[in-house]
Amino acid sequence: MSKDGLCAVVTGSASGLGAATAAILAKGGARIVVNYSSSAKEAEATADLCRAAGAEVVVVQGDVSSDEDCRKIVAAAAPWGRIDALINNAGITKHVAHADLDGLSAEDFQRLFGVNTIGPFQMIRAARSLLEAGAKASGRASSVVNVSSVAGISGIGSSIAYAASKGALNTITYSLARALAPLIRVNTVCPGYIDTPWFTKGRGEAGAKAVRDSVIARVPLKVASSAEDIASLVCFLATPASSNMTGELVRMDAGLHLIT
Repeated sequence: MSKDGLCAVVTGSASGLGAATAAILAKGGARIVVNYSSSAKEAEATADLCRAAGAEVVVVQGDVSSDEDCRKIVAAAAPWGRIDALINNAGITKHVAHADLDGLSAEDFQRLFGVNTIGPFQMIRAARSLLEAGAKASGRASSVVNVSSVAGISGIGSSIAYAASKGALNTITYSLARALAPLIRVNTVCPGYIDTPWFTKGRGEAGAKAVRDSVIARVPLKVASSAEDIASLVCFLATPASSNMTGELVRMDAGLHLIT
């Protein structure tokens, strides 16, 4: 999986899956744009990990639900003259039981769709010319990797609004894989549970532990995937190792789909 010389933009890379993805790419020789929305300290920690691996790093604040911010994030890569890999990882949720229809407002739906669905579309649109430049320079298609969820396939997860936003992102993947070929590949990773602070922030320490224990007990492989586990798949799709893949939704859920 050669990452030498790649120019990559990773949204939402201050922590969790985004940070793990940036670190793996940096260790392979990629140049990285690290993006964050509000956690500057964590973003700098991610950047330091990448620099320690010898990577050239730019840190950019931006909320992907804002088209102006998407263009600012992409502009950070402009001095490199190209983008070889765009990883649309930034995402948010609201933890609401699916039966609690009063727990979600129209504003909740709009906010989740703004970040989880519209954000990746806007990032791809903003990055299109640099992604095409990367393809022309390398002689192979540049890569977009969207981070979705099994929630978007099965209608499960932290809330109905979250599942709907990820289902829409899956559809965007198919549409843009057709529209942007042959210069740009578009694939999506659909993780199941990931053992990161995501659930702790939404449910507290006890609630997060309960979710983790439940996942391990239920899934066929009896494991809780780490950020690094999923990041390895993201990086595979971002690099030439997957050069003949486009329009794919790739699940990594420790077999959860086999029982739901």
